[in-house]
Amino acid sequence: MKRKPSIKKRCKKCRLIQRNGVKLIVCIIKKHKQKQGK
Repeated sequence: MKRKPSIKKRCKKCRLIQRNGVKLIVCIIKKHKQKQGK
């Protein structure tokens, strides 16, 4: 999974989670996984 400068939800099932200063988007659809931060 690549890190991006900005992340956005792609669908209604995407969830935004923050762990140790890193923002993650987790979704049922594997393509929608995103990461931002350290």
